[in-house]
Amino acid sequence: MTFSSHLRALSFGAAGLLLASLSPIAGAAGPVIALVAPQSEVGFTIKQMGVPVSGRFKRFAVQTNFDPKSPQTSQVSLRFELASATISADADPELGKPDWFATAKFPQATFQSTGIKALGGGKFEVAGKLSIKGNSRDVVVPMQLAQAGGVSTVTGGLPIKRLDFKVGEGDWADTSFVANDVQVKFKLVLQGVPAQ
Repeated sequence: MTFSSHLRALSFGAAGLLLASLSPIAGAAGPVIALVAPQSEVGFTIKQMGVPVSGRFKRFAVQTNFDPKSPQTSQVSLRFELASATISADADPELGKPDWFATAKFPQATFQSTGIKALGGGKFEVAGKLSIKGNSRDVVVPMQLAQAGGVSTVTGGLPIKRLDFKVGEGDWADTSFVANDVQVKFKLVLQGVPAQ
């Protein structure tokens, strides 16, 4: 496998671990919130020797009772299937190996919100705990909500450090080859979110 392919495998995993699809939290009252999957995406960018490399995450699920009028009582819980990471045909088989995601031991990454705060103008901050490969970090996810025609679009992004989660161990921990910083970006198209 080429160095570039290894980098792409590493970078996707470090980044693909943020927001994804939305469905109701079990037992929660309120409308059913459903993801419009074909119009939604979760991606990332990392730099290899200063050159940006991008990828995406194919399978993810979220439970939520998000209400923009009552964010303080809302919750978001996310689950990412690490084996669904995709970069390229030659890189994808490497993602499950121990230096990367170790999917045999850690098949999923998770995010659990601890608080949601409205900032005004359709902007929100979602605080929570992100866990990858058994390593957890507190993160804050900024997001923008736009609503039109009964559909809600949530966009946002945040930086994470891949080494905080031990993604890219061994020789791949050298940040002179693969940057430690990963920029995550997402667009979620949803049905069922209450009006702002």
